[in-house]
Amino acid sequence: MHAARRVAGKLGGLLLTLFLASLLVFFSRFLVPGDPVSFLLRGRKPSPEAVAQVTAQYGLDRSPIEQYLRWIGGAVRGDFGRSLQFRQDVSVVLGERLPVTLTLVVMAGAIIAIVGLVLGAVAALNRGRLVDRVVLIGLTVLGAIPSFVGSIMLIAVFSVQLGWFPSFGSGEGFLDTVHHLVLPSIALAIVFIVLVGKVTRSAMVEQLSREHVEVSTSRGVKRSIVVRRHVLRNALGPILTVSGVLVAGLIVASSIVEAAFGLSGVGSLLVQSVDRLDFPVVQAIVLLVVAAFVVINAIVDILEPWIDPRSAAGAGAR
Repeated sequence: MHAARRVAGKLGGLLLTLFLASLLVFFSRFLVPGDPVSFLLRGRKPSPEAVAQVTAQYGLDRSPIEQYLRWIGGAVRGDFGRSLQFRQDVSVVLGERLPVTLTLVVMAGAIIAIVGLVLGAVAALNRGRLVDRVVLIGLTVLGAIPSFVGSIMLIAVFSVQLGWFPSFGSGEGFLDTVHHLVLPSIALAIVFIVLVGKVTRSAMVEQLSREHVEVSTSRGVKRSIVVRRHVLRNALGPILTVSGVLVAGLIVASSIVEAAFGLSGVGSLLVQSVDRLDFPVVQAIVLLVVAAFVVINAIVDILEPWIDPRSAAGAGAR
């Protein structure tokens, strides 16, 4: 019952957060300078009839509340309206760009998880030694490299000098797309590896100093078993929490990497749509980013008691 109430509470909070986010996303359009009608009729001397026709076609003649209800009702069904610049349904425009960004984010996430966990674990298990200092210095250096600079360096070395990977485009077909996205995913992952690595090190160092870990070690239990059963498992809580926060950051940061590598993804579409005042596309992308962030963090919160039972016990005590 307690678990069911916990899940229900998290789902209720998720829906409330998404509702409040949808309000902010939609009504922020009225605070941004620029008129959608002017964009749609750019290059012409609009007549009152043309202005009235475009205004009615895009529902701009309705009150803000009516526009919101129409928009959120369509968004629930996957209909985000029509793009002002492409003159297509926003869902169609996003559907053409989303696979590239999702593949890029998944590949970058895998790199972040593997490299960040390994570096953090190695540093924690060798705390105070040369290996620990080398890892910390390396992470500090990586953290100082912006994604755009990292992209240029990777292109210069692995595309121009060595010719191992392409430097432009997203390829055709699954394997070709993965090949094209190797360098962009590394460039996207660089900064986030630092965060996961440092959090992993900090969490594992804290667990290594716990009494039950020291007792197990003193009794002759193999170090690998102690690390796997007691240290790493108990350190997964803060690591997963940080990983959930990274999701939105990866999607937003992908715009920089996509621009550097000439990828036709959601990130580059967001930048282009902001520049051209394509409000329906901007609203759809921002809402999807917020939804991904909220949903993944809710999943992490729901799974945390199964990963670390102590958090559930602590919540029950309160």
